[in-house]
Amino acid sequence: MDATTTLWIALAALVAVAFLVDFKLFEPGDHEQPSIRRAAYWSVGWILVAFAFGAYIWLAHGSGPGGEFLTGYLLERSLSLDNLFVFALIFAGMGVAPGDRQRLLEIGIIIALVLRLIFIIIGAELVASLHVVLYVFGAILLYTGVRMAMHRHDEDVIDPDSNPGVRLLRKFAPGASAATAVIVAIAAADVIFAVDSIPAIFGVTTNTFIVFSANAFALLGMRALYALLAGAADRFQYLKTGLAFILVFIGSKMLVEDLIHIPVAVSLLVIVAALLTSVLVSLKRNPGRPVDAGATADSSAAA
Repeated sequence: MDATTTLWIALAALVAVAFLVDFKLFEPGDHEQPSIRRAAYWSVGWILVAFAFGAYIWLAHGSGPGGEFLTGYLLERSLSLDNLFVFALIFAGMGVAPGDRQRLLEIGIIIALVLRLIFIIIGAELVASLHVVLYVFGAILLYTGVRMAMHRHDEDVIDPDSNPGVRLLRKFAPGASAATAVIVAIAAADVIFAVDSIPAIFGVTTNTFIVFSANAFALLGMRALYALLAGAADRFQYLKTGLAFILVFIGSKMLVEDLIHIPVAVSLLVIVAALLTSVLVSLKRNPGRPVDAGATADSSAAA
C-alpha cells in the first residue's frame, strides 16, 4: 500500500469518526432545540479541529498544501453559511417542526458530503484531462456571484413550488410523505451548492486530497452552526454580498490564472476580509440580539 492510499484511508477514517461523534454527541433530546451555549462550544470545537488538521498538513507536507487547506476550508465554511440559511427557509416554508429540523439537517449534511465527493471526483478528472474546464468553472462562479448579489441565487430551492426536486417528487410520487418532500428539497439545494462550492475550491487548489478534506471539515459542526445562525439570518443581510464578492473574485482568479498568478495567501486574505466586512457591516446596520432559530422559522412560516 503506497503512502497516498494510506493517507486517503486515514482521512476517510478520521472523517467517519468525526461525523459519528458530531451526530451522536451533539444530539438534542426528542423534539428539543440545542442550547445556544452548547451550539457555540461545538461550533468553536470543530473549527479548532479543522485548524489542527490544517496544522498537520502544514507541518507534514509543507506550507503550500497547508495554506491551500486553510484557504479552501475558510472558503467552503463561508459558503456553508448561505447553505444553512437556505435550509432554514426551506424548513420554514415547508412547515417543519423545530424539533425535527436537527434530524433532517443531519440527513442533508450526509447528502451534501456524498454529493461533494462525487463532484470532486468528476471535477478532478475533468481538470486533469481538460485545462479549459478551469475557465468553465470560473465562468460558473462569476455567473453565480452575480446572481447571488442580485439575491436570485436561491429562489428556486427556497420555494417548494419552484424547487426542482419537490416538483419531480410531486409528479412521480404524489403520495410521498412531507418528510420525504423536505429531504428532496434539501437534496436539490445540496446539488446547487455543490455546483458552486466545488468549482470555487478548484480555484484555490487542484489537489484532490485538499479539496475533499476542506469540504469534509467545513461540513462538520453544521448542525451546531445552524442552531447559532439560522434564527439570525435577517441580521446578516450583507453576508450574501460578501459571499458574492468571494465567488466573483475566485472566478476571476481562475480566468486570469494563466496570465496573472494570484498567490494562495492573497486569496486567503481576500476571503477573510470579504467575510468579516460583510458580517461587521450587517451587525452595524442591523444591531440587536440574535433570535432563536426555531422561533424565527415558525414566525416566517406563519407569515
